[in-house]
Amino acid sequence: MTRLSVNINKIATLRNTREGNTPNVKLAAINCEEFGAEGITVHPRPDERHIRYADVRELRPIVTTEFNIEGYPGVSFIDLVLEVKPDQVTLVPDAHDAITSNAGWNTVLHKEFLTDIVTTLKRAGIRTSLFIGADVEMAEGAALIGADRVELYTEPYAKAYPFNPEIAVEEFVKVAKTVADLGLGLNAGHDLNLQNLRFFNQSIPNLREVSIGHALISDALYFGLELTILKYKECLR
Repeated sequence: MTRLSVNINKIATLRNTREGNTPNVKLAAINCEEFGAEGITVHPRPDERHIRYADVRELRPIVTTEFNIEGYPGVSFIDLVLEVKPDQVTLVPDAHDAITSNAGWNTVLHKEFLTDIVTTLKRAGIRTSLFIGADVEMAEGAALIGADRVELYTEPYAKAYPFNPEIAVEEFVKVAKTVADLGLGLNAGHDLNLQNLRFFNQSIPNLREVSIGHALISDALYFGLELTILKYKECLR
Protein backbone atom coordinates (compact mmCIF):
# COMPACT_ATOMS: atom_id res chain seq x y z
CA MET A 1 0.00 0.00 0.00
CA THR A 2 1.19 3.50 -0.81
CA ARG A 3 2.28 5.30 2.36
CA LEU A 4 0.42 8.38 3.58
CA SER A 5 2.48 11.27 4.90
CA VAL A 6 0.38 14.01 6.48
CA ASN A 7 1.57 17.57 5.95
CA ILE A 8 0.76 19.47 9.15
CA ASN A 9 1.60 22.98 7.90
CA LYS A 10 -2.05 24.06 8.07
CA ILE A 11 -2.16 23.16 11.76
CA ALA A 12 0.70 25.61 12.30
CA THR A 13 -1.00 28.24 10.12
CA LEU A 14 -4.04 28.18 12.38
CA ARG A 15 -1.90 28.29 15.52
CA ASN A 16 0.00 31.31 14.24
CA THR A 17 -3.14 33.42 13.92
CA ARG A 18 -3.18 33.81 17.72
CA GLU A 19 -0.64 33.92 20.50
CA GLY A 20 -0.08 30.67 22.31
CA ASN A 21 0.12 27.07 21.16
CA THR A 22 -3.40 26.16 20.05
CA PRO A 23 -3.72 24.01 18.06
CA ASN A 24 -0.64 22.14 19.23
CA VAL A 25 1.55 21.10 16.30
CA LYS A 26 3.37 18.36 18.22
CA LEU A 27 0.11 16.85 19.45
CA ALA A 28 -1.27 16.94 15.91
CA ALA A 29 1.74 14.98 14.66
CA ILE A 30 1.39 12.43 17.45
CA ASN A 31 -2.32 12.00 16.73
CA CYS A 32 -1.76 11.64 12.97
CA GLU A 33 0.63 8.77 13.64
CA GLU A 34 -1.69 7.16 16.17
CA PHE A 35 -4.54 7.34 13.66
CA GLY A 36 -2.49 5.56 10.99
CA ALA A 37 -0.35 8.05 9.09
CA GLU A 38 2.94 6.50 8.01
CA GLY A 39 4.76 9.82 7.90
CA ILE A 40 4.73 13.47 8.91
CA THR A 41 5.65 16.21 6.43
CA VAL A 42 6.52 19.82 7.20
CA HIS A 43 7.53 22.68 4.93
CA PRO A 44 9.28 25.46 6.86
CA ARG A 45 9.60 28.72 4.93
CA PRO A 46 11.96 31.59 5.70
CA ASP A 47 9.14 33.82 7.00
CA GLU A 48 7.92 31.01 9.30
CA ARG A 49 4.31 31.85 8.48
CA HIS A 50 3.28 28.30 9.31
CA ILE A 51 5.83 25.69 10.43
CA ARG A 52 8.65 27.36 12.34
CA TYR A 53 12.22 26.16 12.50
CA ALA A 54 11.68 25.60 16.23
CA ASP A 55 8.74 23.29 15.38
CA VAL A 56 11.00 21.19 13.19
CA ARG A 57 13.51 20.75 16.01
CA GLU A 58 10.75 19.85 18.48
CA LEU A 59 9.09 17.40 16.10
CA ARG A 60 12.23 15.40 15.30
CA PRO A 61 12.36 13.38 18.57
CA ILE A 62 8.62 12.69 18.68
CA VAL A 63 7.98 11.58 15.08
CA THR A 64 8.18 7.80 15.17
CA THR A 65 7.19 7.07 11.58
CA GLU A 66 8.91 8.90 8.69
CA PHE A 67 9.84 12.56 9.00
CA ASN A 68 9.88 14.43 5.68
CA ILE A 69 11.00 18.05 5.46
CA GLU A 70 10.17 20.00 2.29
CA GLY A 71 11.68 23.28 1.27
CA TYR A 72 13.83 25.40 -0.97
CA PRO A 73 17.49 24.55 -0.37
CA GLY A 74 18.70 27.91 0.87
CA VAL A 75 21.53 28.10 3.39
CA SER A 76 19.33 28.27 6.50
CA PHE A 77 17.16 25.37 5.28
CA ILE A 78 20.15 23.15 4.57
CA ASP A 79 21.66 24.00 7.95
CA LEU A 80 18.38 23.03 9.61
CA VAL A 81 18.01 19.66 7.91
CA LEU A 82 21.66 18.76 8.49
CA GLU A 83 21.08 19.50 12.18
CA VAL A 84 17.77 17.65 12.45
CA LYS A 85 18.53 14.81 10.00
CA PRO A 86 15.03 13.78 8.94
CA ASP A 87 14.37 10.53 7.12
CA GLN A 88 13.74 12.41 3.89
CA VAL A 89 14.24 15.88 2.46
CA THR A 90 12.11 16.96 -0.49
CA LEU A 91 13.68 19.87 -2.36
CA VAL A 92 11.23 22.29 -3.99
CA PRO A 93 11.96 25.31 -6.21
CA ASP A 94 9.69 27.73 -4.32
CA ALA A 95 10.46 31.41 -4.22
CA HIS A 96 10.74 32.73 -0.65
CA ASP A 97 7.34 34.45 -0.92
CA ALA A 98 5.45 31.63 -2.65
CA ILE A 99 2.03 30.95 -1.17
CA THR A 100 2.37 27.27 -2.00
CA SER A 101 4.46 25.09 -4.31
CA ASN A 102 3.38 25.72 -7.89
CA ALA A 103 6.01 24.09 -10.11
CA GLY A 104 8.66 21.41 -10.17
CA TRP A 105 12.40 21.74 -10.68
CA ASN A 106 14.02 22.14 -14.04
CA THR A 107 16.58 19.48 -13.27
CA VAL A 108 18.52 20.19 -16.48
CA LEU A 109 18.90 23.93 -15.94
CA HIS A 110 19.71 23.57 -12.22
CA LYS A 111 21.77 20.40 -12.46
CA GLU A 112 24.99 21.79 -10.95
CA PHE A 113 23.22 23.58 -8.10
CA LEU A 114 21.11 20.56 -7.17
CA THR A 115 23.93 18.05 -7.54
CA ASP A 116 25.99 19.83 -4.90
CA ILE A 117 23.08 19.92 -2.46
CA VAL A 118 21.93 16.36 -3.05
CA THR A 119 25.49 15.13 -2.56
CA THR A 120 25.72 17.01 0.75
CA LEU A 121 22.42 15.61 2.01
CA LYS A 122 23.19 12.05 0.98
CA ARG A 123 26.57 12.20 2.69
CA ALA A 124 24.63 13.03 5.87
CA GLY A 125 22.53 9.89 5.37
CA ILE A 126 19.35 11.74 4.39
CA ARG A 127 17.20 10.33 1.59
CA THR A 128 16.68 13.10 -0.95
CA SER A 129 13.72 13.66 -3.25
CA LEU A 130 13.29 16.29 -5.98
CA PHE A 131 9.90 17.87 -6.69
CA ILE A 132 9.27 17.67 -10.45
CA GLY A 133 6.45 17.99 -12.94
CA ALA A 134 5.16 15.16 -15.11
CA ASP A 135 8.08 15.42 -17.52
CA VAL A 136 10.29 12.51 -18.54
CA GLU A 137 13.28 14.78 -19.16
CA MET A 138 13.04 16.19 -15.63
CA ALA A 139 12.96 12.66 -14.20
CA GLU A 140 16.05 11.75 -16.20
CA GLY A 141 17.71 14.90 -14.93
CA ALA A 142 16.92 13.94 -11.33
CA ALA A 143 18.64 10.61 -11.84
CA LEU A 144 21.75 12.32 -13.22
CA ILE A 145 21.79 14.63 -10.20
CA GLY A 146 21.82 11.61 -7.90
CA ALA A 147 18.44 11.97 -6.20
CA ASP A 148 17.00 8.95 -4.42
CA ARG A 149 13.41 9.79 -5.33
CA VAL A 150 11.25 12.27 -7.16
CA GLU A 151 7.95 13.70 -5.99
CA LEU A 152 5.49 14.37 -8.79
CA TYR A 153 3.74 17.74 -8.65
CA THR A 154 0.11 16.68 -9.05
CA GLU A 155 -1.84 19.95 -9.25
CA PRO A 156 -2.26 19.63 -13.06
CA TYR A 157 -3.72 16.15 -12.53
CA ALA A 158 -6.09 17.41 -9.84
CA LYS A 159 -7.36 20.25 -12.02
CA ALA A 160 -7.95 18.01 -15.05
CA TYR A 161 -9.37 15.02 -13.14
CA PRO A 162 -13.03 16.18 -12.99
CA PHE A 163 -13.18 16.48 -16.79
CA ASN A 164 -11.36 13.33 -17.90
CA PRO A 165 -9.47 11.20 -15.37
CA GLU A 166 -7.73 9.05 -17.98
CA ILE A 167 -6.28 12.02 -19.83
CA ALA A 168 -5.46 13.77 -16.55
CA VAL A 169 -3.26 10.91 -15.39
CA GLU A 170 -1.72 9.94 -18.74
CA GLU A 171 1.53 11.93 -18.52
CA PHE A 172 2.01 10.95 -14.90
CA VAL A 173 1.86 7.27 -15.83
CA LYS A 174 4.54 7.80 -18.48
CA VAL A 175 6.83 9.55 -16.03
CA ALA A 176 6.23 6.92 -13.36
CA LYS A 177 7.38 4.20 -15.73
CA THR A 178 10.49 6.19 -16.58
CA VAL A 179 11.20 6.76 -12.88
CA ALA A 180 11.02 3.03 -12.26
CA ASP A 181 13.36 2.32 -15.19
CA LEU A 182 15.83 4.86 -13.76
CA GLY A 183 15.82 3.08 -10.41
CA LEU A 184 14.37 6.02 -8.48
CA GLY A 185 11.67 5.93 -5.84
CA LEU A 186 8.39 7.71 -6.60
CA ASN A 187 6.37 10.05 -4.37
CA ALA A 188 3.55 12.44 -5.25
CA GLY A 189 1.76 15.41 -3.80
CA HIS A 190 -0.20 18.64 -4.22
CA ASP A 191 -3.99 18.93 -4.42
CA LEU A 192 -4.60 15.21 -4.00
CA ASN A 193 -7.88 14.67 -2.15
CA LEU A 194 -10.61 12.15 -1.40
CA GLN A 195 -12.13 12.62 -4.86
CA ASN A 196 -9.03 12.05 -7.00
CA LEU A 197 -6.58 10.09 -4.85
CA ARG A 198 -7.90 6.56 -5.39
CA PHE A 199 -7.78 6.78 -9.19
CA PHE A 200 -4.30 8.30 -9.12
CA ASN A 201 -2.99 5.60 -6.81
CA GLN A 202 -4.51 2.82 -8.91
CA SER A 203 -3.10 4.29 -12.11
CA ILE A 204 0.48 5.07 -11.07
CA PRO A 205 2.90 2.13 -10.92
CA ASN A 206 5.40 1.88 -8.05
CA LEU A 207 4.00 4.84 -6.10
CA ARG A 208 5.62 4.71 -2.66
CA GLU A 209 4.28 7.75 -0.85
CA VAL A 210 1.84 10.62 -1.11
CA SER A 211 2.17 13.80 0.95
CA ILE A 212 -1.17 15.48 1.63
CA GLY A 213 -1.86 18.50 3.77
CA HIS A 214 -4.38 21.15 2.75
CA ALA A 215 -7.19 18.84 1.64
CA LEU A 216 -6.69 16.36 4.48
CA ILE A 217 -6.66 18.98 7.23
CA SER A 218 -9.68 20.68 5.64
CA ASP A 219 -11.58 17.38 5.54
CA ALA A 220 -10.73 16.85 9.20
CA LEU A 221 -12.89 19.88 10.02
CA TYR A 222 -15.89 17.88 8.81
CA PHE A 223 -15.00 14.27 9.61
CA GLY A 224 -12.52 14.58 12.45
CA LEU A 225 -8.81 13.81 12.08
CA GLU A 226 -8.97 10.09 12.85
CA LEU A 227 -11.77 9.29 10.39
CA THR A 228 -10.20 11.52 7.75
CA ILE A 229 -6.88 9.69 7.89
CA LEU A 230 -8.73 6.38 7.64
CA LYS A 231 -10.60 7.66 4.57
CA TYR A 232 -7.35 8.70 2.87
CA LYS A 233 -5.68 5.41 3.71
CA GLU A 234 -8.64 3.55 2.24
CA CYS A 235 -8.03 5.39 -1.04
CA LEU A 236 -4.48 4.02 -1.03
CA ARG A 237 -5.34 0.35 -0.58
